[in-house]
Amino acid sequence: MTMQERVGVLVFLACVTLVFVETVLLAFRAVSRPAAARHSLRSLRTRMTLACAVGGVGCMLYGWLVEPYWLEITRTDVVIPGLAKGAQPIRIAQLSDIHCDPELRVEAAVAAALVAEKPDFIVFTGDSINSPGGLANFQALLTQAQQVAPVFAVRGNWDAWYWSGIPLFEGTGVTELVANGQVVTVRGTPLWLAGVAVEHEEDVRTALNAPPDMPVVLLHHYPHPDLVPPDRRVDLMLSGHTHGGQVALPLYGALMTLAKHGKKYESGLYDVAGMKLYVHRGIGMEGGPAPRVRFWARPELAIISLVPSP
Repeated sequence: MTMQERVGVLVFLACVTLVFVETVLLAFRAVSRPAAARHSLRSLRTRMTLACAVGGVGCMLYGWLVEPYWLEITRTDVVIPGLAKGAQPIRIAQLSDIHCDPELRVEAAVAAALVAEKPDFIVFTGDSINSPGGLANFQALLTQAQQVAPVFAVRGNWDAWYWSGIPLFEGTGVTELVANGQVVTVRGTPLWLAGVAVEHEEDVRTALNAPPDMPVVLLHHYPHPDLVPPDRRVDLMLSGHTHGGQVALPLYGALMTLAKHGKKYESGLYDVAGMKLYVHRGIGMEGGPAPRVRFWARPELAIISLVPSP
């Protein structure tokens, strides 16, 4: 966590704690000194505290019961100079950070949206399940996705750290990229699709050994544009990992991303010295002891259209 993220989280927690303590004191006063409590209700401070407390509870309930189940489809055009002028857009659907649990959340909505969007191919940029109990849900979603369009996948940090011995993609028809690439041709237009799994970063040059003058798309879980060596070219890098913060604030954005660059690449499209980087907000939620909430960072299905220069 970067210093900026630490400060942001501490300020946020301090504000929440202050409202909580003030609310508890008001409740105690209402029980012990009802007349004084009625009088204090006329003060601006008391009204603001109560409004913040009620709003905070509402936000918690929304983040727990609503947003995790509310899929957003985002659409982004990315100019790829290597595409021939007049070429039709190449539509990529990106999935990331599905973090399947035994209970279903938005998996059915994602599958239905893929059918409606009709992408040319689909990519998954890592973090599949929170526990082995979610494997069936994860594999069912990827199997459905594969019936829509070819699916290519790389493993994320959860997949490398906890599920390295589990055949995550077995029986789904998905092509897993570890540290390699291949030509994908869409309506006569070829591009080089490379994938580098977490803990295989040292083999990035092999994955990016693309034919000359062919557009290059790189899949890697972490939003680390510095992964790309100076002697290799990448037009578009697709990543995830940050969950868009999973809990974000209006205007400020993600409270924390758990990425080495912090909030610098928290979600959406970035231009990094000419290379485009798209950071996906993810579909599921962090596993383990982390609370299963999303706020101001809805689950995302990203539709990215590669278009030629005007």
